[in-house]
Amino acid sequence: MGRAPLQGSDQALVELFDVALMDLDGVVNRGGAAVPHAADVIARAAERGLRTVYVTNNALRPPEAVADRLTGFGVPAQASDVVTSAQAAAHVLAGRLAAGSRVLVLGGRGLREAVTAEGLTPVERADDEPVAVVQGFDPELTYARIAEAAYAIRAGAWWVASNADRTVPTERGIAPGNGSIAALLSAATDQMPLVTGKPEAAMHAESMRRSGARTPIIVGDRLDTDIEAGTRSGTPTLLVFTGVTTPAELFAAPPEHRPTYIADDLRGLLRPAAVAVPTRPAPDVPASVSDGAADGGFAATCGRWTATVVDGTLTWSSGLAGSASEGDDGLDGLRAACAAGWAAADAGVPVQRVADERPPGCEGLRAPGGRG
Repeated sequence: MGRAPLQGSDQALVELFDVALMDLDGVVNRGGAAVPHAADVIARAAERGLRTVYVTNNALRPPEAVADRLTGFGVPAQASDVVTSAQAAAHVLAGRLAAGSRVLVLGGRGLREAVTAEGLTPVERADDEPVAVVQGFDPELTYARIAEAAYAIRAGAWWVASNADRTVPTERGIAPGNGSIAALLSAATDQMPLVTGKPEAAMHAESMRRSGARTPIIVGDRLDTDIEAGTRSGTPTLLVFTGVTTPAELFAAPPEHRPTYIADDLRGLLRPAAVAVPTRPAPDVPASVSDGAADGGFAATCGRWTATVVDGTLTWSSGLAGSASEGDDGLDGLRAACAAGWAAADAGVPVQRVADERPPGCEGLRAPGGRG
């Protein structure tokens, strides 16, 4: 299991780790545009000894093309700095199939090249009698190509999917991801794929093997891939809010989706991390409520904000402005709310109501077990 969530550090995170295993979509770029501050942070982190390795569930492009695209955004990158789910999927295939085996590739150039690099033979039609089907993200997929994969799977081909992300962030919004195509194929074949991308162990192993990391941190925007990968592997995680995850979704997260650190964007790597300290019983709650009642009393403090859950209601109180955590990033109220809310949920008494008066970063919170 991963480290306890919402830990703090007196040092900037960049000083604690040797490699940032960094997601791309929603962290470094959104579609064809760079995320603000990403290029500058990655360059400054490198100056301070933190190497960035880009670990992406997007199997569309080969590492060289990913690096060229990042360079075009002003982000420092070489092909050796890129690990893709296509590489992880191809490595898993090669571990089970004989050299030269035919594999139907339902995906883009990155997947075809990864399959070839592992000594396998990519094909496009079920009539080629492939022994496996490997599926990865490709925005130019056609019905005819999807049907070929379905025919092969129904004929007994082993089905491997590079990742199961249901959506992908673009500059226009949230679009269907590879997991959505996998769901279509599953409905058509009554089969389920072996998934190799994040959060699966195969992807983390590929990332560690190619990066040589000793003390890595996983940086991402998705709870069910990036953060869960850290939980499964025992690797610290940083969640950024530049992609698909919202503060409300973080507040409702189950234990395996709770990050070690959070930040608005990658600048969080360059700062110390504020800690959310949970306490029980909650301050100023009668012992009869906090110690034994079914609805409990829970509290957590971060900086000048204390979040309290009593009788199913989440509220905040503010201390003196001078008690704010050093370099307060505007998320201390959210950290406190998550720590208190998670403690209540884990005790079987989830938040049912959220107070109207809220600190910065908590405007969109909703009660997982009731109403906002």
